[in-house]
Amino acid sequence: MKTGETPTFAPRNTTETRPPRRGPLLDVHAHIAVVGAGVFGGWTALWLLRSGFRVTLVDAWGPGHSRASSGDETRVIRSTYGANETYFDLNVRALQLWQEHQQRWHKKLFFNTGVLWFCYEDSPAMIADTLPFMQKHGLEYQYFSRKEAAQRYPHINTEDLQNLVLDPHGGYLKAREGCQAVHEAFVSEGGTYLNALVKPDTIDNERLASVKLSDGSTLQADVFVFACGSWLGQLFSEVLGGVISCTKQEAYYLGVPATHTRLFDEMPVWVDLDGEDFYYGIPGNAYRGFKIGVDKRGETFDPTHSERLPHPAVLQKARDFMAHRFPALKNAPLVENRVCPYENSPDGNFILDTHPEADNCWFLGGGSGHGYKHGPALGELAADVIAGKRNLENLFRMR
Repeated sequence: MKTGETPTFAPRNTTETRPPRRGPLLDVHAHIAVVGAGVFGGWTALWLLRSGFRVTLVDAWGPGHSRASSGDETRVIRSTYGANETYFDLNVRALQLWQEHQQRWHKKLFFNTGVLWFCYEDSPAMIADTLPFMQKHGLEYQYFSRKEAAQRYPHINTEDLQNLVLDPHGGYLKAREGCQAVHEAFVSEGGTYLNALVKPDTIDNERLASVKLSDGSTLQADVFVFACGSWLGQLFSEVLGGVISCTKQEAYYLGVPATHTRLFDEMPVWVDLDGEDFYYGIPGNAYRGFKIGVDKRGETFDPTHSERLPHPAVLQKARDFMAHRFPALKNAPLVENRVCPYENSPDGNFILDTHPEADNCWFLGGGSGHGYKHGPALGELAADVIAGKRNLENLFRMR
C-alpha cells in the first residue's frame, strides 16, 4: 500500500467493553415486520420465518431494485479483513450459506474466481493480519512475484507492485439476482411480501405499534426491523441522521478488446491496495464487460432522487488507472455504468441495535460498501438476536 492507510473497505476493529445486552425472548407466535428487501432485510426475514415467526417483508421498489445498495449485477466476496476476525468468521459462514442455498435453489449465485490483491509492499497489513485466521480455518493464500504474475497474468502491469496475493477461496456473487432468489424463497416458504413505502408511526409507551403504508393502510406488528439501507438515515433522522450517511459510489463496465476477451473474462476478482482510491474489479460476468469500482467515498447522495450519472472527473481518474494497470484497456469504451449508494456508518461497522426509545424497533444496516457478501450469515445472526436467543454484538451496537 502506498500510503499505509487503512482501506475504506476495512471497518475499524473497536475493542470497547460494554456489558452484554439481550433483547426480550419473543413468543413463537409473534408477528415481525421487516422493512427493506435488500440482502440484509431479505435474509433476516427468511431466517425469522424459518424460526417459526409470522413475517411480513415490505419494500418500496422490490428486491434488488436499481436504486438499492443491493442492486447492480455483482458483488465481491472475500474473507480478507486484516485483523478483524469478526468479519472473517462472518464471511466464512456466509460463503458456506451462499453455496448451500445455490444448490438448494438450483441457481448459480457464487462464482469462485478467487480474489487477487495488488500489493505495493511486501507484506501489507490487510493480508498479513488476516493470515492467522486463514490458517485457523485451513485456508491459505498464493503469492506471486512480479515476474511470476507477469507470466500468469500478462495483461496486468505489475512494474510498480511488490507482489500479488491470491485468495483462491473468494470470488463474486450475483447481486440483484441473489436478492430476488431470497425473496422467492421467502414467499414460497410462507412469508408475506408487500410492495409499499413505509413511514413509522409515533412511538408510544416505549413501543412502535405500527407503520403507515403508501396505499393508505396501516401495518401492525409485534416487532419491526428496519433494514432499508441508504434510507435508514432519512427514515429515522433524529436517531440515525448523524449515524448513517449515503455517498455516491461509481462502477464502470469497460468493453475489452476482442483480442483479450479470454484474459480478462477468466481472471480473478481483483483489489488494488493503493492506499487512496482502492479500485477493485470483477471479470466479465455474463459478458457485461470488465467491471471497475471506486471504493473511495464519493459525494453525498440522495438514494431516491439523485440520477445515476458518472462524474466526469471520477470516471477520467478511473480510466487513467485502468490504462496504467491494464494497458490493453487504454482506449476501452465505457459500455455501461452504475451508481451504488453506500450506506456508511461512522466506523464502517454494521449496525444491529434497537431504537433508543423502543426495544421492539430494530435497526439493521451500515453496510458501508462491504455488506452484501455477509447477507446470509448476518441475517442468521440478526434473526437470533432479534428473537432474544443471543446477545447483541458489541461491534454492531450504536455508539
